Amino acid sequence: MLFLKNGVDVFGKKIELLILDDKIFKIGEKILENEIEEFEKENSDKNLKIIDLNGKLVMPGVIDIHTHMREPGFTYKEDFATGSRACAKAGITTFYDMPNTIPTTTTLKALEEKKKLAARKSIVNYGFHFGGSKNDNASEIKKVLESGKVNTVKIFMNVSTGEMLIEDDEILKKVFENSKLVLVHAENEMIDKALKLNKDYGNGLYVCHIPSKEELIKVLVAKKDKDFNNEKHPIYAEVTPHHLFLNEEIRESTKRNKMLLRMKPELRTKADNEFLWEALNNGEIDTIGTDHAPHLISEKLEKITFGMPGVETSLALMLNAYNEKRVKLETIQKLMCENPAEIMKIKKRGKLKEGYFADIIAVDLSKEWTVGIDDTIESKCGWTPYENWKLKGKNILTIVNGKIVFENGKFSDSLENGREVEFYE
Repeated sequence: MLFLKNGVDVFGKKIELLILDDKIFKIGEKILENEIEEFEKENSDKNLKIIDLNGKLVMPGVIDIHTHMREPGFTYKEDFATGSRACAKAGITTFYDMPNTIPTTTTLKALEEKKKLAARKSIVNYGFHFGGSKNDNASEIKKVLESGKVNTVKIFMNVSTGEMLIEDDEILKKVFENSKLVLVHAENEMIDKALKLNKDYGNGLYVCHIPSKEELIKVLVAKKDKDFNNEKHPIYAEVTPHHLFLNEEIRESTKRNKMLLRMKPELRTKADNEFLWEALNNGEIDTIGTDHAPHLISEKLEKITFGMPGVETSLALMLNAYNEKRVKLETIQKLMCENPAEIMKIKKRGKLKEGYFADIIAVDLSKEWTVGIDDTIESKCGWTPYENWKLKGKNILTIVNGKIVFENGKFSDSLENGREVEFYE
């Protein structure tokens, strides 16, 4: 049992929470002493731990629905153990893993194997996106979705390796017809194509990592058009922290950055950063996903390699932006906690609500720190694109399923495994 007292929520209201087992038992501005005594009496077989938050910000744990944890196949870069530690430290209590591993997650067998690996290693909760294949795995998609083992399919329409890049229109059509929500890596004119496929055949489109004004406008125009965006064919827009905070100018500023700050889609201009921020603050962006895609620094410096780590800094960057008056706290919570749970139809996560799973974080908004200097990097890749950035705002407490995983810079001595997310439809 846990009692979190003297917290503040994103609206500036006082908040206190009682946690029993893995769920939020009670929430209030002030939980009275006699209520706590009653609670202890009714659960006398359990010990109550009290944490005084002294006015720190309390939020639901972050849900990052766009990560590449590199397992199986690339575990020298990252795996579910190291990736989930990086998440827990930074305030992410649930991540979703993308299908471009080795083997690719394009068969039920590969999905089941990946689930076993995560169940054994991850200290936070996890979910998976199934993959569409250029070899036409529509029947496998149908089978996996009908079994309820996943509820999303990711396809690559621009860039990928092996069997993941789909260029055949007939296969794309079959993927959209047989899927629920389709996540796409689509750039430039491929965004137009994805929007039309969703309109004609799909049941929902999630456009990943939109990098630029030009590409975001395509999505926003479609979102405002009832023929394209409606109850049967919803459209969702994701941006990443790197497309909000980094740009070509920063990349080109040093030799090292020219190699390190490379990903797909590539960084764009300062004006693109500004347009994404404007759309985000206007409520036109649905989620922030990190596209956490780690490579060792030796690989990055040797030749141009696309992908960067992101889970360890995503929330901190947004908190710093709040401190710079660039974004509201309630917007951060909506884009990083509430909306991901709603879009993915995740059961009882993403909100601070009685009866919901106790995935909770506490944040020190006034904590000033330097990335990569004031704490160790948990990701196996061992580096961050934001090294030496001075930030204000840091996660100090991570609770997953009612258990403390990370507190005041240290991981718990008795870590338990996270759980696979469940869906409500």
